[in-house]
Amino acid sequence: MSSRDNQQKSMILTARQEKLIMAGVEIANNPPTGEDMAFTHAVLCQVGLPRAKVSGREFMRQSGAAWVNIQAGYLDEGKGPMPQPIPYGVMPRLALAHVSTYAVRHKTREIPIGSSAAQFLELMGMDSDGRRYSTLRTQMHALAACRLQLGFKGRTFNGQPVEQFDAWVSNRDTRQCAIWPGLMILSESYFNSLVESAVPLDNRALHALKGSALALDVYAWLAHRLHRIEGRPVIIHWTSIREQFAQEYVGKNADKDFKKSFLPALRVVLSQYPEAKVRQVTGGLMLQSSPPPIPYKP
Repeated sequence: MSSRDNQQKSMILTARQEKLIMAGVEIANNPPTGEDMAFTHAVLCQVGLPRAKVSGREFMRQSGAAWVNIQAGYLDEGKGPMPQPIPYGVMPRLALAHVSTYAVRHKTREIPIGSSAAQFLELMGMDSDGRRYSTLRTQMHALAACRLQLGFKGRTFNGQPVEQFDAWVSNRDTRQCAIWPGLMILSESYFNSLVESAVPLDNRALHALKGSALALDVYAWLAHRLHRIEGRPVIIHWTSIREQFAQEYVGKNADKDFKKSFLPALRVVLSQYPEAKVRQVTGGLMLQSSPPPIPYKP
């Protein structure tokens, strides 16, 4: 790699860092408004979707008493049933947060998602480009088709979060627009489960962390966990943290290898959650009681 390439790469990293710093300053100095409030399901704050592509048709992850099981499904894209992958990565996390936020705010199972992936990106407040459009379309179809099980302490949601999905079916041969406006209808059971256990997040932080699925997961975990701590700080060992976030790390140096990815993500998260009291200690992390990103109304 030439010195010019290295310089360009350094400039890109610096631009990302500047955006994170600016977002962190905004969050630290300006309390969230109603428009800044986002929501996600409490179980998904403890066990998230896959961060990387899954080769099979099923994904299972467990952390303590919480667990998630995802099975890939089929979706009609205009020409009959088409097998869909298991949703993974940043896009389904952001899309699910957007859908959940709209459902909780408006108390409805019917979520408008635009007549195209590009329009849905606009609804989410994200810039549109070719690669992002393609990724979002693939991941939204995967999310709509999947069967999801969420379990926690004897209670299980068992079914498909999405009851109906009318999305972005267009006639490419004649270059017509979408046949109908995009609409996602959440299943009644998932909607009720979401409303009952929705965790408020700062949407400004979600947008700042959109470059990393791991950072999004860590942020949601801390937002759900820290304000629930009572009394003395809690120490969580690296093995437990790895089992929650990265069961794919195995072998003799699993914890050490995992820390190399986790700690940079944690530093980025803490820049967007300035009131989070988290520090590294021997063998793991110390968590102290902290205010949630979105203050609860008394």
